[in-house]
Amino acid sequence: MDRFTAAERELRGAAPHALLAAARGALITHYAAVDVDLLMADYALTILQPVGGTPDTAEPAPIHSSAAGRAFGAQRVHTQTDPRTGEFTAHLPISVRGDRIGVLSVRFAEGGYDPAAEPELAELAEVLGHEIVVAERDTDLYLQARRADRLTLAAEMQWELLPARSCSRPEYDIGGGLEPAYAIHGDNFDWSASAGHLTLTVTNGMGEGVEAALLTSLAVHALRNGRRADLSLADQAFLGDQAVYGHYRGRVHLAALLMRFELATGDVEVIDAGSPKVWRLRGGKVEPVELEPQLPLGMFEDTLYTTQHLHLESGDRLLFVSDGVYDAVSPGGERYSERALARAITSTRLLPPAQVPRAVLRELTTHRGSPEPDDDAMVVCLDWHGRATSPGPDPAPDPDQL
Repeated sequence: MDRFTAAERELRGAAPHALLAAARGALITHYAAVDVDLLMADYALTILQPVGGTPDTAEPAPIHSSAAGRAFGAQRVHTQTDPRTGEFTAHLPISVRGDRIGVLSVRFAEGGYDPAAEPELAELAEVLGHEIVVAERDTDLYLQARRADRLTLAAEMQWELLPARSCSRPEYDIGGGLEPAYAIHGDNFDWSASAGHLTLTVTNGMGEGVEAALLTSLAVHALRNGRRADLSLADQAFLGDQAVYGHYRGRVHLAALLMRFELATGDVEVIDAGSPKVWRLRGGKVEPVELEPQLPLGMFEDTLYTTQHLHLESGDRLLFVSDGVYDAVSPGGERYSERALARAITSTRLLPPAQVPRAVLRELTTHRGSPEPDDDAMVVCLDWHGRATSPGPDPAPDPDQL
């Protein structure tokens, strides 16, 4: 058995809470490592937190000014040598299908690092990422490590609703961010992909605290229920509308934007049922996407929704923002205008979608002059690549069409 297979087997056989110990043991035994640290990105994507919390674990590492943070941001292996001891450290990014989770930092004695082993180490970090995602069903250890502060109950409920913070497929890359990360109320994003389609929903519920989180949870689960029943986009919106109205009888409502992307063609069905806005960057030009507004979910009984149609071109970037972004006010009373948002979209055009939301939200914090916003702020970024067309066998049927 080769060393990679042996190390992989040890990781896959580890108990959910013992993945770090298994990784440490495997890398010391099979790759001559000295020690291993596992760092998880916190909810605000500002620091990398060590798993374990014992005196021997590493200190939290700032994402924007540390060696481990450079590996996380670039999603490439970053190495460094301690000039005093000669100790060598390889920082390995951990991600699962584009969702950036953290960094595995592997230390070696002077002269003990084999550069030829780097691809194997990077692949083992990927294996570890998949094991962490599975393990989170059975242990809170890795979720606890993501917290630089205690979450409010509302934030706990909201984070449990999210699919991930980023995702990559050949046809698209997508990333989302929420602020304040530890006290969010009613903003949410959700996505799901099949062989032929990507469905994206962006929601913004009324209210604050737990009440807002309960409203959002009801609406998101109703929309998922409709999506998983293979209903049309209009019927998904109708089901979400009925769920919210049936419970609240019009006292509160929820703004939503629903989109269904056909991966083979770039055709998009859209329902604009509220305040989330869409901006498009195409050929260097930034402009808002004008949509026909319809009633928010839950405002009236038996609201009917109709779909609009858009078409995306390869290279398009879409940015989705909640009213907590464009309604943010500076200390002098100036709103974060469309012009400021357009500048932010342009200035972040070279960043991957996973990094765009945090960059825009940082700029928003500068505009407000205060780290604590008055309202939730949500940013979702999608880069559209499209599907390459080439002759070949007929594709498998899309489950959405069965």
